Amino acid sequence: MSLSRRAFAGWVAGLAAASAARVAGAAVAPARVVVVGGGFGGASCAGYLKRWAPALDVMLVEPAARFVTCPMSNAVIGGLRSLDSITCDYAGLVARGVNHVRAAVDAIDLERRELWLGGGGRLGWDRLILAPGIEFDYQRIDGADDDTPQRLPHAWKAGSQTRLLAAQVRAMRPGGLFVMSVPDNPYRCPPGPYERASLVAGYFKQHNPTAKVLLLDAKDAFTKQALFEEAWQARYPGMIERLSRSDGADLMAVDAGTGTFVTAFDSFRADVGNLIPPQRAPAFVRAAGLDEGRGWCEVHPANFESRVAADVHLVGDVINANPMPKSAFAANNQGKACAAAIVAALAGHEAPATLLMNTCYSLVADDYGISIAGVYRALGDALVPMDGSVGTSPLGAPAAQRAQEARYAFDWYTTIVRDAFG
Repeated sequence: MSLSRRAFAGWVAGLAAASAARVAGAAVAPARVVVVGGGFGGASCAGYLKRWAPALDVMLVEPAARFVTCPMSNAVIGGLRSLDSITCDYAGLVARGVNHVRAAVDAIDLERRELWLGGGGRLGWDRLILAPGIEFDYQRIDGADDDTPQRLPHAWKAGSQTRLLAAQVRAMRPGGLFVMSVPDNPYRCPPGPYERASLVAGYFKQHNPTAKVLLLDAKDAFTKQALFEEAWQARYPGMIERLSRSDGADLMAVDAGTGTFVTAFDSFRADVGNLIPPQRAPAFVRAAGLDEGRGWCEVHPANFESRVAADVHLVGDVINANPMPKSAFAANNQGKACAAAIVAALAGHEAPATLLMNTCYSLVADDYGISIAGVYRALGDALVPMDGSVGTSPLGAPAAQRAQEARYAFDWYTTIVRDAFG
């Protein structure tokens, strides 16, 4: 990167503080703001709405009492953390004045400005923020059915699936084959599959040293590819193999009963299979037409308002914010920017400039980390990288630097969970 990491972080923190100063404590018009989804985007948005405008009626619609984070879930699968250590609740947001409504959303009535909740209830809004995350599209995979996630777990929504895949990894026969299917872009957490392959290989290196990891990747290239491949050669030589689209690795079908993955030119029988399916916006979002039939939703990046529905905002994995990836840090930043824009609008002020940061750490081992970072700004109806702001860890870095990046990864996780969930 052109900027040092310390200067980069300080610059972004200064921008965030300046934006917050313009909206914090503003006298806002009375309004009910409903936030759907209690992940990093929704929780961040709800919490900062109450922080900056305590008089707002902020309701977080999320059926779960506790949230298991996708960040660090690969570390659970690889035996570096426990599931409890990546589980948090909404007590901090409730203490701040957010009303946690434990219900699922069945439908959105845009004309009446109401949510239809599971059980038959309805909830109206003045402003609506949607941060519902992703839905898996198993229909695009021949042979997949309702039982497939139990036999070939995705573990791409953390929780019971994380526990299931971790148990399968630990029970795999000596010398067995772990097969992971990676979808084409876009999907949640672009480097996540390669971090998972690394940490599963790390577990095998200690407990099942003749086991193999095979990636069937629907892409030819992936984020941080050179860094991961360097790490695999250094830490797990001969243990991880990746087949790409050019190798015919596009997934065509599965047989969950036998653990078989069928590609364009071959089939592979796994002892443990990890099927990460294609993804899209959840059904109730698409049924409301907010994705315009594209699978993901488009927003105005100045305030994250839907391009097709006034006073409806979307943040996190549900939107297409390219070139900003679908990540926890991106969702956290988008949630705060959306909150600032809404508070400013309700106070009759111009929205603060949209400046967003994404930093993504990946663990190759508990003492080996790599990262990518960038800053993005709204330019018209597009997000564009700031000049000189996007960069990755250097190739060929010494072991001490890789170990330091791993410590940064753990510290980043602690900080973002505290920021999002209070």
